[in-house]
Amino acid sequence: MNKIYYIVFVVFLLSFSTAFSQIESKTSKEFSVKVQVVNNETQQPIKDARVEVNGRVFYYSNIKGDYTVKARAGDQLMVSHSGFETILYTIKDDEDIKVQVEGFVPKKKTKLSPYSQKERVSLYPQYLDSVQFYKKKDIDKSLSFIEKMLLDASSKNRQAITYKELADVYFYWKQYDLAIENYQTSLRQVNNPVVRLQLAKTAYLAKNYKDSEENYKRTLNGKLNSYQQLTAYQGLGDVYMIQKNFDQAKNNYQKALEIAKANLITPKITDLNSKLAEVYAAQGNTQKADGYYQNSLRLASEENKKRSLKEQQKVADFYNQSQRYDEEIQLRKESLKEAEDIPPVEAENNESLVDSITSQKINYKIGNAYMQKAEYNQAIPYLKKSIEDADKNEDLIIQKDATKRLSEVYETVGDYTKALKTYQDYVTLVDTLYSRKEQEIQQVKRFSKRILDNQNRIASLEKDKELSESKISLAYKDQQLVQESNKRQQWVIYSLIAGFLLMILLVYFMFRTNRQQKLANNLLALKSMRSQMNPHFIFNALNSVNSFIAVSDERSANRYLSEFSTLMRAVLENSDEDFIPLTKEIELLELYVKLEHNRFKDKFDYNIDIDKSIPLDEYSIPPMLLQPYIENAIWHGLRYKEEKGKLSISMTKKDNESIRILIEDDGVGREKSIEMKTKNQLKQKSKGMSTIKKRIAILNDMYQDRIKVAVSDASEDGSGTKVELILKRNKV
Repeated sequence: MNKIYYIVFVVFLLSFSTAFSQIESKTSKEFSVKVQVVNNETQQPIKDARVEVNGRVFYYSNIKGDYTVKARAGDQLMVSHSGFETILYTIKDDEDIKVQVEGFVPKKKTKLSPYSQKERVSLYPQYLDSVQFYKKKDIDKSLSFIEKMLLDASSKNRQAITYKELADVYFYWKQYDLAIENYQTSLRQVNNPVVRLQLAKTAYLAKNYKDSEENYKRTLNGKLNSYQQLTAYQGLGDVYMIQKNFDQAKNNYQKALEIAKANLITPKITDLNSKLAEVYAAQGNTQKADGYYQNSLRLASEENKKRSLKEQQKVADFYNQSQRYDEEIQLRKESLKEAEDIPPVEAENNESLVDSITSQKINYKIGNAYMQKAEYNQAIPYLKKSIEDADKNEDLIIQKDATKRLSEVYETVGDYTKALKTYQDYVTLVDTLYSRKEQEIQQVKRFSKRILDNQNRIASLEKDKELSESKISLAYKDQQLVQESNKRQQWVIYSLIAGFLLMILLVYFMFRTNRQQKLANNLLALKSMRSQMNPHFIFNALNSVNSFIAVSDERSANRYLSEFSTLMRAVLENSDEDFIPLTKEIELLELYVKLEHNRFKDKFDYNIDIDKSIPLDEYSIPPMLLQPYIENAIWHGLRYKEEKGKLSISMTKKDNESIRILIEDDGVGREKSIEMKTKNQLKQKSKGMSTIKKRIAILNDMYQDRIKVAVSDASEDGSGTKVELILKRNKV
């Protein structure tokens, strides 16, 4: 019956664990992303920004010219600086990211500034690198570089960074009171959520839980990225857990876990499963605790050996508390193999032998579990092995505890000789450990005194610096007074220069206004000229229609009116244009000449010849520019000729930039045409030619001599007329 119950319990446990394992354990592959932070106006890189992804800070590389960050898809990038608002961005892939900061004003050095020369050759970045290099190696060297940073920190931002680095040094060496003091000083300079999170963590470690809780909550009220929110909720959970406020602890751990899952932050998912398991275990809910512990074990095994080993010990301790000794022993035996690969020396993050997981500690706990099961003979070899490893690795604490346990086992099994011998070894170890503790206490006192002396020296240095700055400020004000008088003299000179420039500006605006007025007048004149149509043409066209009607030639009258209306419509459409495409002007000319030929079929024949090599689409011409010349050729040359005349219109290529348009007739000529006019016609002077000349003059003034026109006799005896027009190509 007991066996059946155990199998059912295991099945239930497995199903419960499966229900808790709905976590994305397979995270996307980590890749490198090049991040550029530049001033939007100057495109100059901003080299002192804080670029952070999930708590990892990346620094600007002068060699590569960017921040190269390691991230996964979905991670949140945070770019912060005292000179602009914090920027948050979710990384999607490994494409480069360019952050363009608007309104960024870098701090300028002025000639009057007492720090200008010093900051031009500032070694502050090198001091900062040195502090971070020696932080975990040599506290004295770290603090000496902190002093140099303070002397070189002329801005609030640099002062905040300096005190933050000083606090980090104290934090690493577990001087939490001094770390808290300097984190607070840093925050008074610049309110940075990263620093406040570290202050909250330090207050927690210093067992100042109220301040820790307050700072975590203040951080959550600000602008945070996902990782910082996660850290704050996890820290709050730790604070509530240590105060046994389990419901609040569980609530905050759950919030942190949701953020970790959403952003696939696997190490935090592992930690939070483990912490939730601790909460449920503390509440006595062993089933839920076991489910979360199974999740944390699985996730930890996918990270690295050391993380997996730590989680195994936590779960084994849980089994011990739950009196599940068989499961504890089995798990510890598995972890014993992994522990042999990890050397029992001080590891990262200042982890000591007390905190590290070693083979002697695991053997001791296996032996202790066998004792609790009352299987004393099986406990003996593990306790002996623990003593042996502890002796070899100089782990006196475990050696003492294992020796005491072994003495108790010998006593329990009735081997009093060995029990006495082992107990005597235990007493010797206690004495040795006590002596060593006394030495360590003295060392800690000396160490604390040295650190306190350094802190006092730094505080004194800061006061001296403030005093020096006050003296420099007074000298600076005296210098300002002298320069104020110089400024007044300069002001008079600048006023005269400004007045002179103002006059130049006024002359320029007057010139521009006159030019614009001239342009407006030209445009108005052109519009007026374009709107004019030769009244003789309209009058004669109507007479022609009348003559067609008189002889009952209705078809000819209709055709003539239709073609005439087409011409008039085209003229009106182009009335607002200075230039139209040459192809369109040719179409208008063909239509106009056709109309005139219909009226005077017995007076002339015509031909229009256009060179096919001319790129017509690259030329434009003022609308109806050629029509008055053709009209003159017909009405004043060919019409007075007794025999049938000829009108020739041709367009040929003059050179690559211009074409020649030739209008030639074999009429009576200009002089004879004047002689043949009636007295009434002479009184009514035609303004067509004068209007054309004005129109061409205005257009050439506006468009830089694009048109040239020459009118001459076609033959030496004065008969015929030739009009030669040169048209330049359109400018690109």
